[in-house]
Amino acid sequence: MVIKRKEPVITRASWEKKGPASRKIQHNFAPDRIRNSFMNEDIIVNKIAESGLLEIDLENYYPKGEVVVFDLKDYLFMGLILKEKDFREALKKLDFTVYQDKLVAVTCTADAIIPVWAYMLVASYLQPLAKDMVLGDQNFLHQTLFLRNINHINIDEYRDKRVVVKGCGDLETGPFAYLEITKLLRPVAKSIMYGEPCSTVPVFKKAAGSDQ
Repeated sequence: MVIKRKEPVITRASWEKKGPASRKIQHNFAPDRIRNSFMNEDIIVNKIAESGLLEIDLENYYPKGEVVVFDLKDYLFMGLILKEKDFREALKKLDFTVYQDKLVAVTCTADAIIPVWAYMLVASYLQPLAKDMVLGDQNFLHQTLFLRNINHINIDEYRDKRVVVKGCGDLETGPFAYLEITKLLRPVAKSIMYGEPCSTVPVFKKAAGSDQ
């Protein structure tokens, strides 16, 4: 019976942890497929570096924090009418510390007319405690904060650069985020692409000699 020797699994991380001498010895006996894999990876990395591409990963600007909802429906008389005196008393008795460091979506899910001052009153209680607040539902809160984060990007860093906006990731960013970053990059970038540095979809390329 012939016993086949099982080849060890060699990853780049484990390879780089070895000393130079150990790597040299192991390299002499490493299967061609392993050496070729490392060579191909190095070629891809080098091509990306040489291309001068800058990558933007929108997941870095994903809103962080626990989201909670403040629904004015819970403070309406018969679920329809907001009585000023009752509403003020209810807010005074409410434990607002539950909103400490939270992202708060202030809304009213009932079909009722809410006076503007009521939202202002809620905000006056939330502001010292909440991490942030937005008038709208949870989805609107997420989108608003996401766009705010994107607009904090220093766009000048991408002036006359070839930019790749990273595609698939672990978090669902939504088309609105890609539209916003394109709007910001369009006036300054030399070109805009979508995807990964090694596989991109062209979006925009500035014409030669053009400032637009």
